[in-house]
Amino acid sequence: MKKVILLFVTAFASISVFAQTSADLQKIYDTEKAFERFSAEKGINPAFVEFLAPDGIMFFPNPVNGREFWKSRPASPAFLTWNPTFIDVSSNGALGYSIGNSVYRAQGRDDANAVYGQYLSIWQRQPDGNYRAVLDVGISHAKPEKIETEWKSPTDSGKELNANKSSAADNVNSFFETATRSGLSKAYKIYAAEDVRALRENQFPITGKNNLLSETKKDKSTVSFAKRSVFFGAADMAYITNSYALTKKDNSMEKGNFVQIWKLRGGKWVLVMDVFVPISQENK
Repeated sequence: MKKVILLFVTAFASISVFAQTSADLQKIYDTEKAFERFSAEKGINPAFVEFLAPDGIMFFPNPVNGREFWKSRPASPAFLTWNPTFIDVSSNGALGYSIGNSVYRAQGRDDANAVYGQYLSIWQRQPDGNYRAVLDVGISHAKPEKIETEWKSPTDSGKELNANKSSAADNVNSFFETATRSGLSKAYKIYAAEDVRALRENQFPITGKNNLLSETKKDKSTVSFAKRSVFFGAADMAYITNSYALTKKDNSMEKGNFVQIWKLRGGKWVLVMDVFVPISQENK
C-alpha cells in the first residue's frame, strides 16, 4: 500500500511541475508579445525600459545597463517587430530564454530599408512574478525566404529538477580551456548538445551540433576569452557572458562579446545556445 501511495504522490508532483513549466513558457511568450505591442504603440525607448530588468544587459557594442542606455537616448522613430520561435525555461521557472526573428526599420513603420535578424532574450522572473529580460542580444542577416511565426519548446522543459544542485561552472570552465587550447570545434564536439543553436553575424541561424561543427571547421581561427565572466544559474539552466578575441588565418583579429546558455540533461551540463557578436571596426 505504501508503494502505491508513493508512486501516486510522485506522479502527481511531476504533473504539477510540468503544468507549471507549461504556464511559465506561455507567460514568457505572452511577455514577448506584450513587449512588441508596447514598442509599436509607445516606441522602442520606453518599451526596453519597461521590459528590461533593472540590471538588464545589452551590447552597444560592449555590455551596458539597457534601461539606462535607452533612457539616455533621444526618442527613436525606429519600428521593430519580432516573433519568438523557440522558448525554454528552467524547471523552477526562475530563468528562461527565447529566440526569434526580427525586422528593424530605422525610419519607422513604412521604411522600405528593413534589416532582418535573429535575437536572443534571457528572462528572469522578478519578485512580482513577471518576467523581465536580463540580457538581450541580436544579429543581422539577409532577408529570409520565410519568416516563422509559430513557437515551440524542447521536450525536456521542466524535467531536470537538479536535486543534487549541480553547477554548470566546471563544464563552462572546461569549455573555455578546451577552446583556447584545441579550438572551438573541439570544445563544441565535447560540450554542445545535439540540438544546440547558434547565432553568428550575417548568417542564418545554425541549428544542430553537426551543422555547428561544420561551420566552425571552416574557420581556422584561434580563440581567447577574457578572464572575468558573468555567470548565473537557476536549477537546470545557466547562462554566461564574456568577451572574446578571434585571430584569423591572415593574422587579422575579430573582437566581440558572446553569450552561452547551458542546460542540465541526464545529470550532465551541455551547451544549448551560443551567440558571438563581433564589434564592428567603427565601434572599436
